[in-house]
Amino acid sequence: MAKTIMIQGTMSGVGKSLLAAGLCRIFSQDGYRTAPFKSQNMALNSYVTGSGEEMGRAQVMQAEAAGTEPIVLMNPILLKPNSDTGSQVIVMGHAIGDMSAREYYARKREMLPYIADAFNSLAAEYDIIVIEGAGSPAEINLKDNDIVNMGMAKLADAPVLIVGDIDRGGVFAQLLGTLNLLTSDERARVKGLVINKFRGDKTLLDSGVDILNTRGGVPVVGLVPYMDIRLEDEDSLSERLHSMGTKHGENTKSYAGQDEVIDIAVVRLMHISNYTDMDIFECLDNVRIRYVDRREDMKEPDMVIIPGSKNTTEDLKHLYAAGMADEIIRLAGRGCTVFGICGGMQMMGDCIYEDETARKEGRRDGTYRGLGLLPVYTVLGYEKTLRQVKDVTVNTSGILSSLNGCTITGYEIHEGRTYHSMGDAPVEALIGGDRTDGINAYGTYIHGFFDEGNTAHDVVKALSLYKGKRYTSGGISSYREYKEQQYDKLADILRGSLDMDRIYGMLCEAAYITP
Repeated sequence: MAKTIMIQGTMSGVGKSLLAAGLCRIFSQDGYRTAPFKSQNMALNSYVTGSGEEMGRAQVMQAEAAGTEPIVLMNPILLKPNSDTGSQVIVMGHAIGDMSAREYYARKREMLPYIADAFNSLAAEYDIIVIEGAGSPAEINLKDNDIVNMGMAKLADAPVLIVGDIDRGGVFAQLLGTLNLLTSDERARVKGLVINKFRGDKTLLDSGVDILNTRGGVPVVGLVPYMDIRLEDEDSLSERLHSMGTKHGENTKSYAGQDEVIDIAVVRLMHISNYTDMDIFECLDNVRIRYVDRREDMKEPDMVIIPGSKNTTEDLKHLYAAGMADEIIRLAGRGCTVFGICGGMQMMGDCIYEDETARKEGRRDGTYRGLGLLPVYTVLGYEKTLRQVKDVTVNTSGILSSLNGCTITGYEIHEGRTYHSMGDAPVEALIGGDRTDGINAYGTYIHGFFDEGNTAHDVVKALSLYKGKRYTSGGISSYREYKEQQYDKLADILRGSLDMDRIYGMLCEAAYITP
């Protein structure tokens, strides 16, 4: 039966996911069969398992770090926000419907059997389970029905590490305030505090650590530096989407020659999902990735990527209302390559129908005008597609014709079906190419399209040749190998920053749990 340890935080974005991944890597390196677990995840970055079930990508990343296959047991409940007040609720990999926040809160206890069964199944197969919490355990208005922080720690009989983010300031108030708001039983589960994202001279914190040890009554077991690690973020507070080092979302990577840089503008949709599809471009030399949500910030990129969306029709309407749709169409007419992924591809078609009846009747109230950049249309209302895609051969034309013959492996998560406007044939791996009007537009349903082999390099090379820029092939050669290196780097940093002897001492025998 597995031993457990749980990572909780003082708030969202303090680094729980990354620290959990690092511990997964360390335990795996030390010879233990290790699995991640998060009972409930709220995220728009999701993944499809080999058995066709949907789960959060944070636990996929942690499973990769642990060297084990991602399975839905590692994330039994996934909430995918589709409005300001509601989410699609996914239980054990399959959607059970949309719920408002209030409705889901009232029904949270119904999720306990699924969580218990999933955890017990993992506990029977692995040596160590690293559990990640969500948000803060001190949200006193939500604690009655907690199933993801101290409620989960109790179910799994897990010792807890609480992480605070010193980079934002106020880390002492974060940690002590969190401890003070816990009940005595909850506080007894906290076995250590971790200060994360520290920059500068560690000795300057010595007195503060002493105060935390004294006032908190819990030892500080780690002072983790701000890490230059390129791994996936939780999407709610990702620096990629909200800062990337500059005011409007441009990354801070340095470039050898600005004139040779391939500039890629990613449309930051209101309900953006699976933006991890673009991560590989950040690892290539002389490629600039910008996340843009204002027309005036588009400028003149070499390629525009319209990513996935959890609410495609609402995001499409917003693009038109904000002038972004017209700007994308203008850029396409000037020779800019436009690439749509999943919901982004649906938006690039001629139109989106709410359902088959709306399509057949041609109802205006059931039709959304697309960008008209791809000769396709989409019909919503079908059962959600969840599947992995392996070794699909690309056949296309235009400036990305160098991709012909490449095999793509990834996964599909989408509602609706997309068809060619002429002939009603379904869209497969990649659609698009050069048209008689000179527009270069492409679309795919496959998430992870750019990750395999040299696909991303081939795209950058093609854009460079088309734009008359010098192609630089530097950067990573294999995205999988690159991520493995990043996991090892993360583990090395944590081994040097955490008291691993004490953490190993915290691991307790996890009892089988019942709701």
